[in-house]
Amino acid sequence: MPTAYIVEAVRTAGGRRGGRLAGVHPVDLLAKSLDAIVERSGIDPTAIDDVVTGCVSQAGEQAMQVGRMGVLASKLLPQSTPAVTIDRQCGSSQQAIQFAAQAVMSGTQDVVIASGVESMTRVPMGSNVTFHMKEGLYSKAAGIEEKFPGINFSQFMGAEMIVRKHGFTKDDLDQFAFSSHQKAIAATQGGAFEREVVPVEVETPEGTQMHTIDEGIRFDASLEGIAGVKLLSPEGAITAASSSQICDGSSAVLVVSEEALKRHNLTPLARIHNLTVTAGDPVIMLEEPLFATDRALQRAGMKIDDIDLFEVNEAFASVPLAWLKHTGADPDRLNVHGGAIALGHPLGASGTKLMATLVHALHSRGKKYGLQTMCEGGGVANVTIVEAL
Repeated sequence: MPTAYIVEAVRTAGGRRGGRLAGVHPVDLLAKSLDAIVERSGIDPTAIDDVVTGCVSQAGEQAMQVGRMGVLASKLLPQSTPAVTIDRQCGSSQQAIQFAAQAVMSGTQDVVIASGVESMTRVPMGSNVTFHMKEGLYSKAAGIEEKFPGINFSQFMGAEMIVRKHGFTKDDLDQFAFSSHQKAIAATQGGAFEREVVPVEVETPEGTQMHTIDEGIRFDASLEGIAGVKLLSPEGAITAASSSQICDGSSAVLVVSEEALKRHNLTPLARIHNLTVTAGDPVIMLEEPLFATDRALQRAGMKIDDIDLFEVNEAFASVPLAWLKHTGADPDRLNVHGGAIALGHPLGASGTKLMATLVHALHSRGKKYGLQTMCEGGGVANVTIVEAL
């Protein structure tokens, strides 16, 4: 079977809600990552067969096929470049990577940009849900209400169910959250993100500046401060401090065939080793990365200890904690530069964002195999395994 390669992977630094990226239109934010991919890889822009963009809240300024709008806003991509926008909830741009890889592996395309964008400041969560519905979100004709009577599918509820099912305490969640900030601080101060971050020009009260540092990191974070944050539910264990941060950002990954490597004289960062997507319980929903990882390793003929680095999205602290408990993975290999609790979770942009961090971390640490997984609304999860080259 033909092989898919990652040649370049970039992301913007995250912006807090109402923060430094709030003044940047999401289409322009996406264009920044698309242009950076073209410029840094050296690919001929006319050689790009397609752009696949993940975006969850496809409404307002992210409506009208935001992936295509990003191409039109690009300074480097010609208007003849096709684009499509997809929604697999939080895994949207990880699925974009997998669609890009599948296109290359099938031989139907040779050069595809997988990307993602989400301005959660300008297009808040839920903006794409209409309030003019005859039957509500869960169609009776589809039998959803019959199968799950009285259930209001909630990611927060699912995260709390994971806490109870796996026996975690609030202290466990708080400690994990503190660790996320500690690792993100160390990575930032050590220059670990410099290779992947795309500078974005922003206007601030101090004048025009370049946004290059993830705005969500609490450089003064303390375990005591995190522990003191109010519970989101009186009967629960999760707080805002142990949950992913609302975030603005974009990201992109260039996926090519072996033929394209030779034709365009490109140097690959990684080979895509396995593509897996599974679905399970839509109520507890966020637990599916556990079982998707089992499936991916089985299909790849690998064991968990064969993987050098893991990126498991920190939607809530209970998710990566449950993943560690289930898989028996070495916690020192998990989210080594911090995760969404510290760095932010720009929904549709998170998949390609995590891949940018993963492939560059593999190279900087001299490691070989990386595994990325993401919990997604509706009980779906993607797993992508890559091999650094």
